[in-house]
Amino acid sequence: MGIVRGIIEFVMDILETIVFIGSLFIVVYLFIMAPNQVKGASMEPTFLSGEYILTSKIAYKFREPHRGDIIVFQSPRNPDIDYIKRIIGLPEDEILVRNQEVYVNGNLLGENYIADKTNVWEGGFIKNGVPIIVPDNSYFVMGDNRPRSSDSREFGPVPYQSIIGEVFYRYFPAAKMGTINNPFPESLQSSLDVPGLEMFYQAS
Repeated sequence: MGIVRGIIEFVMDILETIVFIGSLFIVVYLFIMAPNQVKGASMEPTFLSGEYILTSKIAYKFREPHRGDIIVFQSPRNPDIDYIKRIIGLPEDEILVRNQEVYVNGNLLGENYIADKTNVWEGGFIKNGVPIIVPDNSYFVMGDNRPRSSDSREFGPVPYQSIIGEVFYRYFPAAKMGTINNPFPESLQSSLDVPGLEMFYQAS
């Protein structure tokens, strides 16, 4: 009987450990951070299709989203699909695409993370040479691969409540493992008046 009791206690200890670890994983996944796989070419060259990233679900509990942040959010057309894009405009920002260049609050935006110019589509939300104001509690987002990204140029600004979190780490492939940094100077990430973007553009 002693042997049987010992086996039962050992099994129960293992089950308790599994339940604890499983519960911890669920809490982390639901409330703290979640893994995501990049699908498609919309964020090239920053992310390639098939790479794996981690998204913080609590980052924006402590601060507002910033220009330059890469976020995961629910697709405006299908909430079951998650999109990965970069924040270009904050609430109340004026966004203008003119001759394939992006202007924020009248300043030319420096984007050394893109490989192609910024196009617009006929019938899309934003028109060439026509400025728009980002509504309160919303964000203007674009993929880094401008010719191959469905983003705010097409469907408009993304409501804050649709944002799942901020991408902060890439863990696969191993050769590219590391934190994801915002490419904008800190002084240009959050202020409404952004003098200095032209200087940043020239420097980049």
